[in-house]
Amino acid sequence: MSDESISTVSLKLKENYEFLAAFEALPDVAPLLLDEPPPLGGARGPSASALLGAAVGNCLAASLLFCLRRSRVEVAGAEAKVAVRVARSEKGRLRITGISVSLEPELAPGQDPAKYDRCLGIFEDFCVVTQSVRAGIPVEVNVSPRQA
Repeated sequence: MSDESISTVSLKLKENYEFLAAFEALPDVAPLLLDEPPPLGGARGPSASALLGAAVGNCLAASLLFCLRRSRVEVAGAEAKVAVRVARSEKGRLRITGISVSLEPELAPGQDPAKYDRCLGIFEDFCVVTQSVRAGIPVEVNVSPRQA
């Protein structure tokens, strides 16, 4: 039996460079408006680059939370900030040159530091999106816990 799965997204041009992205496995979820930044688009929605950054950040945050919760480390909250760097290639084409992610899990007082440290050592390897993206784009991760 294969562990392969397929997620499908339908994109429909609305106007100019705006597309509506519909997630077919989630019929009750409203379509997401995507747009390009000026000068092409009007930035009325996230760009594809920003969406990739959100996917990487979400995957890392969820992976860290899963490990911490499974290790019985109480997490009161979490925040993630993602920076997607875009620069011109040697051919003058815009390319994503790197993604930086800062994770801030909010740990309840009195948590076992060994359990937290164990998760820091393994959570990135379980993030499907980040590990796939890393095959072509450098991804940096920094975790700074806060106390609740």
